[in-house]
Amino acid sequence: MADLIVLQPGPQATIQDLGRVGWQRFGVAAAGAMDPPSLRAANLLAGNPPGAAAVEFTLAGGEYEAEGATVRLAVAGGDFQVAVDGEPVPPWTGFDLEPGRRLRIGAAGDALRGYLAVGGGFALPPQLGSLSTHVRSGLGGLEGRALRAGDRLPLAAGAVPAGPPLALDPQGLPPRREVLRVVLGPQDDHFTAAGIETFLTGTYAVTADADRMGYRLSGPEIEHAGGFNIISDGIAAGSVQVPGTRQPIVLLADRQPTGGYPKIATVITPDLPSLAQARPGGTFRFQAVDPAEAVAIRQSWEAMLGRMGERLAPAGAGRELDSERLLGINLVGGVVDGLA
Repeated sequence: MADLIVLQPGPQATIQDLGRVGWQRFGVAAAGAMDPPSLRAANLLAGNPPGAAAVEFTLAGGEYEAEGATVRLAVAGGDFQVAVDGEPVPPWTGFDLEPGRRLRIGAAGDALRGYLAVGGGFALPPQLGSLSTHVRSGLGGLEGRALRAGDRLPLAAGAVPAGPPLALDPQGLPPRREVLRVVLGPQDDHFTAAGIETFLTGTYAVTADADRMGYRLSGPEIEHAGGFNIISDGIAAGSVQVPGTRQPIVLLADRQPTGGYPKIATVITPDLPSLAQARPGGTFRFQAVDPAEAVAIRQSWEAMLGRMGERLAPAGAGRELDSERLLGINLVGGVVDGLA
């Protein structure tokens, strides 16, 4: 039996897969990865199905050791500074971790959240069909909580996958956007025409009040047509509520199942990872699309994700091991800096 030992977890490190689908109507939060394309990439590099559970971390990934067997690992989400016993490992690349060797994952300059996937996945019991952790309700993952130093994650891994580790050029992933596309509604009639115009023309910054549940944004005030309360109804991923502050809140993976503020719009699914990877101070604008256009964008996005596996190549075959690139992302120094 192999375990992944958590020596030092990254901030807000939890086990996440693609979420608890089909249970929101019973009041159960979906949870799941904030950046599904990066989760998919990490899993493909580790030899897993795309939706397998991985460790999602924020800012920096922490330190880990394998016990009992050599395991295939991969880190994705950004140019995170990865090292094994001080030896740099390029991001977006699978690698093997032998028992007793120490993995350290530092920060990335181009991302907020990352994913650590383990070949074979975790030998944890699913709850309502998912391993995703929802800390507020204590559901999923490891005892329904964030990871702690000293935790042992049991692995379902067999032998390390045959063949060399693989690498993925992240240029093949959907690009991150500064303009988030939205479908107006379902309560856009609770806002004045001027309020909707402000929402679609203003620039909004991510505030420090941002987590897996939702991001509060700050920018031009959005005018309501009347009151700012409604009878509570369902909250979708990407729902944009506007409470009495007149500032938008975008609800994300750990969102509540229902809410009582009017929703001016919904951010389309393909654009949510861009928001999830934004740090406080990052800015966005909103652009309205009609439902048919949103469906077409989603279909194109899903097709792009489906072709991700075609872009895998043996590690070292391309830019991932280019010395100029490695020096540019300051792997060794960043491991220390990112975990300080």
